[in-house]
Amino acid sequence: MEFPQTGSTIEVQSYKHNGTLHRVWEETLVLKGTSKEIIGGNDRILVQEADGRKWRTREPAICYFHGDKWFNVIGMVRADGIYYYCNLGTPFLWDEEALKYIDYDLDIKIFPDMTYTLLDEDEYLQHKREMEYPRKVDRKIRHGVKELQSWIHQRKGPFAPQFVEQWYERYLSYR
Repeated sequence: MEFPQTGSTIEVQSYKHNGTLHRVWEETLVLKGTSKEIIGGNDRILVQEADGRKWRTREPAICYFHGDKWFNVIGMVRADGIYYYCNLGTPFLWDEEALKYIDYDLDIKIFPDMTYTLLDEDEYLQHKREMEYPRKVDRKIRHGVKELQSWIHQRKGPFAPQFVEQWYERYLSYR
């Protein structure tokens, strides 16, 4: 299977467990694309929600998708530091049309001092009940939360010092 070429732009699509489209990010520049991870950058891109609403992101971001992890990470570059938004969901799938994953509602918001908050637990429980998430999926998501918390504490992967800044510099070299 081919993976997106460094320097190309891709669309990112998230879905819900029942197969419905959840959200589409119009354009992310591929900074690294392999079977294990895709790292991309974007800035003030158009995002379309399932209900048709459209909005633009507010700041540059470095996006980290892993082929084996049940989460993805967005590092947002702001004047007062790097903020992270982590989506709990399936590992990415690349199918030549777009990078795709299933979003399972739970999110972790991380502040520049590396404190964090788990978000949307009520939404996760509601959708788990309504869409009848299998036990296996629930276990994968719960494990993903623990693994993500461990990565945050260890400053591993996209949370490593200078990770976002270095990839952002590379992103700027393409502009």
